[in-house]
Amino acid sequence: MPDSTTSDVTFHAAPRFPRGFRCASRNVGLKPSARDLTLFASEVDAAAAAVFTRNHFPGAPVVLGRETVPPGVGGTLRAIIANSKVSNVATGAAGVANARRMAAAAAAELGTSPDRVLVSSTGVIGVPLPIEKIERGVVGMQGDLQDDPLVGAEGIMTTDTHPKALSASVGGATITWVAKGSGMIEPNMATMLAYIFTDAAFDAPTLDRLLRAAVAPSFNMLSVDTDTSTSDTCAILANGLAGAVSEADFLAVLRAGCTRMTETLARDGEGAEHLLRVTVRGARDDREARVVAKSIVNSPLVKTMVHGADPNVGRLLMAVGKCFDCTIRPAATDAWINGVQVVQRGERLAFDDAVVRETLSREVVEIEVALGVGDATAVAYGCDLTKGYVEENAAYYSS
Repeated sequence: MPDSTTSDVTFHAAPRFPRGFRCASRNVGLKPSARDLTLFASEVDAAAAAVFTRNHFPGAPVVLGRETVPPGVGGTLRAIIANSKVSNVATGAAGVANARRMAAAAAAELGTSPDRVLVSSTGVIGVPLPIEKIERGVVGMQGDLQDDPLVGAEGIMTTDTHPKALSASVGGATITWVAKGSGMIEPNMATMLAYIFTDAAFDAPTLDRLLRAAVAPSFNMLSVDTDTSTSDTCAILANGLAGAVSEADFLAVLRAGCTRMTETLARDGEGAEHLLRVTVRGARDDREARVVAKSIVNSPLVKTMVHGADPNVGRLLMAVGKCFDCTIRPAATDAWINGVQVVQRGERLAFDDAVVRETLSREVVEIEVALGVGDATAVAYGCDLTKGYVEENAAYYSS
């Protein structure tokens, strides 16, 4: 399988770890049989940075994570341990204590200290974490550590239909992305769980700045269902084993990989059949461009328009027009669906319905809106809204 290229960045045909990183995953009894615990480890201490959910009900691992890797400052990590099935959210002081026990168990297995371990949990909210199963299950995982990032991705899946990992080279270094996410996604920082590993050499404050610069146009512009998870975490670890690389080159590849992973997550949205990519240009400023793009990608009516291949372009105008705190001039607004212009100067064009229905039936649907009031541009990523989404979430707690 050949490498693939996006935005002048070539991604490896099969994802691989940077030097010094490995992972393991196994079933420890949280799920009936699937992998439910993952351990990512570096051979040496790594500089680290992370961003976390802004939800007012953060999970215990997020509470601990902000202590371990303070946002805006960064820290040092040797490992990440993450479980699926149970999110350890809404579990009070006992939940935080269990998160600390989880860090301590991973640290003991790897021969490091608990403050060098980032903890994540994802799954059902309000259920006590079966910490004893995790503590027993992590024993011996060091012996399972190996080089395939997809193995680690399997252990953090919830409603994901497939594990998600990719990698690319930058200078003499490698960057690897591992993520999960399928529902409860409209990040205000990152996706549900995303881990980035590199053997490039950067200090923690620089990593923090680079991570935020990469997250803003990618993960922060992703929305499956407008809902911000209580467990969102995006972390980057740099162990420096490849030495220094150009900061500008590194950021370019980091952004490209975050964007590709964002689209991968959107494609795998619960019940999704279409990737929806919304570009808003000609906005007054960057903030307004992002607000309008998110308004379109979040609209249930736009999502169902895409799902049903129904060229009801009035829904696009509605989604733009309800951005009350943005500069919107109907007479300057144009819109396109997969390159077919459907709105000009705020009015519906007399387009061929059959042509637009056909373009809406494609796997990737590109919506472009030109506001004509400035020079700012933003891109948002999402998916259609299907019966599968409703069915998946109607019984999520009980499944």
